[in-house]
Amino acid sequence: MISGMDALEDRMPAAPGADSTSHATSGPLRLPAILGGVAGCLILVLATSPLSGYGDEFAHPFLTAPGFVSGSGRWNLLDWLTLLAPIAATALGLVTPRWWPYVLAAAALLVVPSVLIDFQLDVLPDVAPGLATFSFYLAIVAVASCAQGLVRTAAGWGAAVAALTVGSRLLGPALSSAFVWVYYGPPQDVPINGLAVWHAVLLGLALTGLSPALWGYRRGDASVAETVGPWSLPRARLVVTGTLAACMAIPQAFLTTPRLADLLGVTWDALARHSSAQAAAIGALTLVTTAVLAACAGLWPLAGAVTAAAVQVGAVVPVDLALATIGVHGAVKWLALAAGMALGAVVAAGRWRFPLAATLTVFAATAMFIAFAATTGDPEKLADQRVEIPGVLILVLCVGAACAVVGATAPVLAPRGALPVVLGPLAVTLAANWEGIEQTTTRSMADSADSIGLDTVLQWNVAAVVLLVSGAAIGGLGFAQLLATRRAERKHAEQIRLEAAAAERDRLARPIHDGVLQVLALVQRHGSELGNQGSELAALAGEQEVALRSLLAGGTSDVRGGAQDLRGPLRALATLAVEVVTPVHPVALSSDTAAEVIAAVRAALDNVRRHAGEGARTWILLEDEGDGVRVTVRDDGVGFPPQRPAEAAEAGRLGIAQSMRGRIADLGGSTAIESRPGEGTEVEFWIPRERPARREAGTA
Repeated sequence: MISGMDALEDRMPAAPGADSTSHATSGPLRLPAILGGVAGCLILVLATSPLSGYGDEFAHPFLTAPGFVSGSGRWNLLDWLTLLAPIAATALGLVTPRWWPYVLAAAALLVVPSVLIDFQLDVLPDVAPGLATFSFYLAIVAVASCAQGLVRTAAGWGAAVAALTVGSRLLGPALSSAFVWVYYGPPQDVPINGLAVWHAVLLGLALTGLSPALWGYRRGDASVAETVGPWSLPRARLVVTGTLAACMAIPQAFLTTPRLADLLGVTWDALARHSSAQAAAIGALTLVTTAVLAACAGLWPLAGAVTAAAVQVGAVVPVDLALATIGVHGAVKWLALAAGMALGAVVAAGRWRFPLAATLTVFAATAMFIAFAATTGDPEKLADQRVEIPGVLILVLCVGAACAVVGATAPVLAPRGALPVVLGPLAVTLAANWEGIEQTTTRSMADSADSIGLDTVLQWNVAAVVLLVSGAAIGGLGFAQLLATRRAERKHAEQIRLEAAAAERDRLARPIHDGVLQVLALVQRHGSELGNQGSELAALAGEQEVALRSLLAGGTSDVRGGAQDLRGPLRALATLAVEVVTPVHPVALSSDTAAEVIAAVRAALDNVRRHAGEGARTWILLEDEGDGVRVTVRDDGVGFPPQRPAEAAEAGRLGIAQSMRGRIADLGGSTAIESRPGEGTEVEFWIPRERPARREAGTA
């Protein structure tokens, strides 16, 4: 299915400054990028996995980014390092997206002290957890940058790498119960936990997979650079938004109970008695602030971040219970996790990623509802009774749904340069705080040793509903992407058509203007000297001249529905003696109104030919005034006294009164004529956009 990639995203317009040759230049480097992306996901597993040398206090739950801040009033180096690490790592990763292989290499090196501590080698023991936090934020942004570059050359592979980032965040915490009970005997004869062996193996695989990317992209990933484009205001806005989202840990750390009580307008002792309410309030404030930041980044980043966070939050509870159901022994859990990640990656990489991802979330939610009904409203019975088959099914479907939905957002966000920001700080912060609020407000007080500590009735159903909502969200995001792509394709096709037509007219205009139009103008001017047949020939030549000039000017193309661009018909009136000046943008009037205006202008030109004198030149000026249109016909002829129009009307010559003033008056407009002997004549027509309704005969 990956080879049958949907070409929809490949037809998306490139970012400003993008090079059209990027597909050819970056195609051979696709395999190193894929290996580098997978290596980055392994680093995410290491960064989110518990440190066996530190005990359970450093094991964090699903979706919670690694970090630890002391709750005491005195802060040590580890606290400050852990607090500031997300900000520095996020800013560094967002500013240098094209250098993602080097960023991943730095992230891999930062987890080395933690791996050594697993083997009871005290290397930087005080700052190792802080370095792991720094590594996580570097890795998540760098892997998203890798996926963004892959989307440009192979949308399916980019979506698959983005999907694996979620699986990595679920796999890392799962290692806390993953001890394969493999022990080695070091010289001091102290057993080493099997978790340390897994950490060492994963680190070795990550460094091995990253090596081709470091060599292939030693000068940076050109595909990523072409996608994000040069530095501009939109790119700077994304970087600032992502950095501010990473800063959300600062108010959480310094928002003490008294400060939060002052903010909420309650007494601090009342708030202190309800610690869950305090945690929920802080999480809610952070959640709302992060959502506002995502909205500042744009509608597409907002939609992508909310969708990615929702599906991850919805998958946490069923994944947690499914792992408890399967148990910590054997390879079943690893096979189920691997199957779920593979399923999600394949769905995200396929041509029908959006409907299939939405369908997968529906299947996962349906399995949860069935489990809820089968256990008579107590899903924890699955964990208590160790019913593995339903647990495996739920685990595969939920992990697959989370990976598929997140991966499906990659082809939407990558062409807009927003994938690292969305999958990095925005989605991480939204998911962590959203899940924290849900866990805080619905956690059970049960003390049963077999219970996983959840209010299963509430959390299970909420998680199923959130999965359904995320499925609808990814479906809506895909539909919006389809509409945007088709609109872009139509605009592109129309632009090509207009450019081709303009090029063809330009090619024909010069020889026709120098030859055919000159002959037609000469016949029109002197044909009447040949008698009646000559007059007919002159009239026919004039009609053909107008038609030919209209063709060269682009005709009278409709700009929308029954509207007409007035520029084309006016440009068709241009001759050697008549110059037409029009705005750059279309000037739209209804077809009937445009026909009347052109007839009035022709009547004015006819008067110039008859009365302005031999050799007189004429200028036609078209102005768009918003609520109306102004057309000015000015000549440098002999002019006439101001009373001449009134005398002509009394003598029965109604050219001005009817052909010009009457036509424009019927349109609700006005006509102004200024002329003096020897100073030429200026006729000005003003026509309103909205034609007034005709009054019925006999009414006042």
